[in-house]
Amino acid sequence: MLVTLAHQSSSDEPFELFALESNPDNPPVIEVEVHQRLRAFLREQGEPLWPHHLTMGRLVARALRLERSVLIQTGALSSTHQGRYRLSYLVPVLMWPGPVILVVSEAIQQRLLRVEIPQLRQWIQTHKPIRTGDSWPEENFQGLLITSPERWIADRFAQQKRFPSGVLTIIDGVDDLESQVLDHLTTCVRARDWEDLMLACPDKSDLIRNIRVQLTHSVFQHPANPYECYVLEPSEYNWLLQLHEGLTGLALSSGETPDLGCFPEIWQRFWQCFISESSLLWVTVSRQFGQFSLHGGPITVADSLATIWPKQPVVLIGSALDSESEAPTYRQRVGLGDITSLKFAPDRHHELIQLYLPDGVPMPNTVQFQPALLHEIRKLLTVSAVTQGVTVLLIGDVPLKAQIGSILASEFGSRVQVEKTCLDDNGILITGWQFWHRHQDVLPAPRLLVVATLPIPSLEDPIVAGRVNYYKRHRQDWFRLYLLPEAINELQRAVAPVRDNQGVVALLDSRVIHRSYGQQILAALSPLARINYLDPTLFGQVDSPTDLIDDG
Repeated sequence: MLVTLAHQSSSDEPFELFALESNPDNPPVIEVEVHQRLRAFLREQGEPLWPHHLTMGRLVARALRLERSVLIQTGALSSTHQGRYRLSYLVPVLMWPGPVILVVSEAIQQRLLRVEIPQLRQWIQTHKPIRTGDSWPEENFQGLLITSPERWIADRFAQQKRFPSGVLTIIDGVDDLESQVLDHLTTCVRARDWEDLMLACPDKSDLIRNIRVQLTHSVFQHPANPYECYVLEPSEYNWLLQLHEGLTGLALSSGETPDLGCFPEIWQRFWQCFISESSLLWVTVSRQFGQFSLHGGPITVADSLATIWPKQPVVLIGSALDSESEAPTYRQRVGLGDITSLKFAPDRHHELIQLYLPDGVPMPNTVQFQPALLHEIRKLLTVSAVTQGVTVLLIGDVPLKAQIGSILASEFGSRVQVEKTCLDDNGILITGWQFWHRHQDVLPAPRLLVVATLPIPSLEDPIVAGRVNYYKRHRQDWFRLYLLPEAINELQRAVAPVRDNQGVVALLDSRVIHRSYGQQILAALSPLARINYLDPTLFGQVDSPTDLIDDG
């Protein structure tokens, strides 16, 4: 029987609804023990607390006891508070007598092994064995194995059985899971792989060489674009089809499955993508070296991951995966069925940002946008000059980023850096989304973050266009299922460092105001104090920021 309990255990945990499975013959002892130990540890530390530790600790303990999967959204936390939630799953994991697999990045592994786990083991007085690596230590291992997402994904898809099935697996950081799986399942054929193919099929060398020459000539006829990648043209696809049929002796339309065992492994994987209707094929070009690479991979990962989840119960932890608690869009994208889902609300007192959202800025796709953008940036830089601190300008459009960088460098000199990590105390960093995502954890938290346009994937990117066409062919809402979730996720993660000092985020994309999805964007950025004016006091101490909170 499922019983919903209204629970409030202490002053450091808000009143929340929490579901426990009631069974008189199997009381939830582990949940109670975890709750008590975790609460005592947090009180002993006396540090600023994440308000949901106890609820998340009980939920993970319940997943361990019942071997049931759960999806947890911790919220888009500031850089200071990012990772504090890990105590919530480490305590039940260390107290649980059975085996557990923890999947986290190498950087987080070092933090856990050097700081959190030794501290908790001493407090809990547990001798549970802990190992790291890419395979199960021994048959009857009852401890904690920590591995990386790349190793775990490779094992699950290659069926190497390095990790046993049925062992509860905690994956911390599933915000990147979709892209990690796409990277793993994508095959890249480079210049040297053509040589390997000719060595493996010497009697077909002339055919291979001729097809390669034709592809090279065609690929370099594509007009240059900022992405230097292109979805295969019909003629290019037909040349590869001719190569495939010449090598296998089978027409693709025959429906017969060719024997690919005689080809190099990279070509085996590429041909499997080539004959799949759910794959995307594209080329990347290095004009400087006169070379191109062929790529093939799935358009979506839902079907691939759907075969992985039944192999073991999982606890999936991400920051802000979906706008809804049940995460229906995210679950659809990663092939998850019905699963217990929980989304924690952000801390209004410590995660607040001040959002400057001016009305009247022209739409990004108009010729008036760039002059208006420059005007707003100059105004922001002038007003924010009253205090020291780094300013970050996030500009996704590659040509626009270079133009703005050149103009501002002529006005502000060496303070302006384009995608560099060495900044002055009062520096101005101009960056794209990928660079900021890779380096925001090591750069100082900005006092001002200016977002020129929403990070909606551009249809000018051939790969994005190819995926959108896939959704269209299947009559699915490509904007709601693909473009908008990508934009929201990227935006939430980008503003996280600004929450450290309750700084200012300037969002200069007026689509937030004039498009129906704007409310979803604002809700995703909450808690925020929305402002439409500029004043030097915004960059100083605000007396009572909570009075300005706008929930979007």
